Amino acid sequence: MSVEERLHELGIELPEPPPPAGNYIGAVSVGNLLFLSGHGPRGADGEYSSGKLGSDFTLEQGQEEARKVGINMLATLKVEIGDLNRVRRVVKVLGMVNAVPEFRDHPSVINGFSDFMVEVFGTNPPYGAAVSYCNSENWPGSATCPLTWRPRSAT
Repeated sequence: MSVEERLHELGIELPEPPPPAGNYIGAVSVGNLLFLSGHGPRGADGEYSSGKLGSDFTLEQGQEEARKVGINMLATLKVEIGDLNRVRRVVKVLGMVNAVPEFRDHPSVINGFSDFMVEVFGTNPPYGAAVSYCNSENWPGSATCPLTWRPRSAT
């Protein structure tokens, strides 16, 4: 079964990719890797959810929000590569959870995203081994920028 058929079976229609919210682009290809910028939990109505896990959202609601992130990321991915069946592997996921300081179940929230990827792609392609998460409550200014650099070869 193709990825498109699987999405249809799940009742998911990919939206138009969300436009960048700042001075960046949604995806960058380097060699045989494609890096997607961060995406938020934008719903089918185009609106973004906001709030904190542990006060505004339950764990289950947080997992559903993470699933929305996955849908939006697949929309961007499809525009970039054309055919989602070309995906060989999810290499890395960095999940950022906005939660009250007492909330301690960040991995379970990000599992909403991970479980969705497995639901769509199955175990082939294998799901990436590198999964990270962090609580945005602890960041100065509530912001962080994870980066991947490809340096030029030394001459």
